Amino acid sequence: VLQIRDGLRLVEADLGALIAHLAGLARRHRDTAMAGRTHLQHALPVTFGYKAAVWLSACDRHQERLALLRPRVLRVQFGGAAGTLASLGSAAGALAVRAELARELGLGEPAITWHAARDTIAETVQFLALLGGSLGKIAFDVMLMSATEFGEAAEPFIAGRGSSSTMPQKRNPISCELILAAARALREQASLALDAMVGDFERATGPWHVEWIALPEAFGYAAGALHQAEFMLGGLIVDAGRMASNLAMTHGLIVAEAVMMGLAPHTGRNEAHDLVYDACRVAIESDRPLVEVLLETPAVAGPLGEAALRALTDPANYLGAAQAMVDRVLAGR
Repeated sequence: VLQIRDGLRLVEADLGALIAHLAGLARRHRDTAMAGRTHLQHALPVTFGYKAAVWLSACDRHQERLALLRPRVLRVQFGGAAGTLASLGSAAGALAVRAELARELGLGEPAITWHAARDTIAETVQFLALLGGSLGKIAFDVMLMSATEFGEAAEPFIAGRGSSSTMPQKRNPISCELILAAARALREQASLALDAMVGDFERATGPWHVEWIALPEAFGYAAGALHQAEFMLGGLIVDAGRMASNLAMTHGLIVAEAVMMGLAPHTGRNEAHDLVYDACRVAIESDRPLVEVLLETPAVAGPLGEAALRALTDPANYLGAAQAMVDRVLAGR
């Protein structure tokens, strides 16, 4: 428990630094429009600040989890052979000894001996695995965004780092790869810690020994992932121009929903969907901007007009509450 306490202090410090980097990204790129993607396809416009704020919100929750976890986990364990403190004589005297030990170590005092109930140890490892999962999500996004075909972000540049042994032009996402590996390893340690909870009677015949593997390795993997995430996000290179270029690559198709919603009051929801759907097919097949096809479609251009259509097909006008939600996540920092 004393080692867990020291480990959590290190995790808390690194998590705080990571949160500061994410808050900076969310603030700087609050209005940097980019393509939101679902199933790896363009979905609707978002901003990079919105994406960073989503990452940040998860890390904020991990901070909350850590604060709530400490009182449950950081409790002294002192109970004797079967946990009853029988060798210390009277109940009052035995409990007083345990209370004094807790005070001297700076730990909480449990109501009852807990060495046969390993949920707090398992909870610690689950927390680290959850943190690793969130870091893995960030790393996966950044790794995909750094692919040549996307080109929207890149890890910090250091001469020689991430280069290929045979291809001098490459900048491999080294930190992202290490974070993803650590996240996967943390899931395995989380499973081990859950297995260790299931023991026999007042002292198990072996299952809890796997904690000796799961607990230190989980802290090591979590610390490594945090270190890599701090480095990567602290110097992340964001290419707003490439984000804008990718956003525009479908010539307005990414905001087809906006046109449909704008047209629906005039034609009804189903009719608006079918009209815009047909226009999208024509735009794709002819490789033309969606607005041009819509302007040639009387059932759409008639009720809406050119000015409204051009506004509806501008992705910057269809960001919803993305920026307002960024502001909420950043409030009070």
